[in-house]
Amino acid sequence: MDFPRPLSIHAPFPYPTNTTKTTPIVTMASIPTPAPSPPPSTKGTNTTTTNTTTTTAQDTLQPWIETPLIYSAQMSRNAGCNIYLKLENVQPSGSFKSRGIGNMMLEASQSTPPTTKTHFLCSSGGNAGLACATTSLSLPNSTATIVVPLSTSPFMVQKLKDAGAQVVQKGQSWIEADTFLREELLANDTPGVENVYVPPFDHPAIWRGASTLIDEVVRQMPEGQKMDAVVCNVGGGGLANGVCEGVYKHGLEEGVKVVALETEGADSLFQSTLKGELVTLEGITSLATSLGARTVSERTWEWYRQMKGGFVSGVVTDKEAAEACVRFLDEGRVMVELSCGATLAGVYKDQGRWLREQVGKGVSDEEWKGKNVVVVVCGGSNVSWEILEGYKKTFGF
Repeated sequence: MDFPRPLSIHAPFPYPTNTTKTTPIVTMASIPTPAPSPPPSTKGTNTTTTNTTTTTAQDTLQPWIETPLIYSAQMSRNAGCNIYLKLENVQPSGSFKSRGIGNMMLEASQSTPPTTKTHFLCSSGGNAGLACATTSLSLPNSTATIVVPLSTSPFMVQKLKDAGAQVVQKGQSWIEADTFLREELLANDTPGVENVYVPPFDHPAIWRGASTLIDEVVRQMPEGQKMDAVVCNVGGGGLANGVCEGVYKHGLEEGVKVVALETEGADSLFQSTLKGELVTLEGITSLATSLGARTVSERTWEWYRQMKGGFVSGVVTDKEAAEACVRFLDEGRVMVELSCGATLAGVYKDQGRWLREQVGKGVSDEEWKGKNVVVVVCGGSNVSWEILEGYKKTFGF
């Protein structure tokens, strides 16, 4: 019996195998210079400058793993083009945050004297904090304190505690939580302990770590194929910044679009694009609290302006994101949180027509069939069966 072939111009493949395909070595000078950011350590002994000639701090430990890139026949059929899923949900922390946060913490720990205890402090809606907590467990002589907004779910707070972190809840949004951390907790000096501030998204070391995602995709794409777009979400911008940096690192900026999704009520980037300037939201009204940065990073705004039409900002509703989570669980047997659902909703939206409008506008049906779109399944730990069932009742689907 002949089974219908998937829409791809090549056969679908399971988890990628290690390949020997090499990518060109690009000097750091060819990567756009990031906006100035505070150094990793803001308290304690004098900061030691890390080696800026390396892309990531992988000399000794690496708090993240290489994740699979798989072809999705069902999503490809819906979108009308080839959809590849980059499964960041299998990272040690459950999300892509293991890359950026892990790299930043690793670089910071390498500059700390071995006899000094490292106290990592991170403000987070959940996933960055969980990455900080899990990374701290893998680094010698270190502890972690996580400050989260009061809007963070008890489910996520317990996960942070289970990972061994001390958890403090303060403020209504990330900005208030982060301000408390900077002004109160970092001021507490303890002999023999160096406090290291770990921002959730706004640091070049975090972007460098996130850019390794694109390094892997370049190696993992089927022989002779190239990606035409990367779809991800954007909260504060750490992931989007890393994706853009990776695209430029490999000289792909002329042929690859970056599509960044937000949910209504957590759409600081989209509102900025409408007003033509960086916007700070009055508050976060979306249920996707992991996307709850009232202001996207300045670097993200710079990328949007620099890449012009190569960086697309899009918005979906909480309902669309929730429906995408449930549909993805049914189709792919993978459970992801609402913020990741925003990314998936961008692919499902209008039966794929919205994605084609952003990435394949003006191309023929046959040309669109040959386009390759990488979807970053960023993961996230703020999800359970009960949470998804609650979305069904809330939104009536």
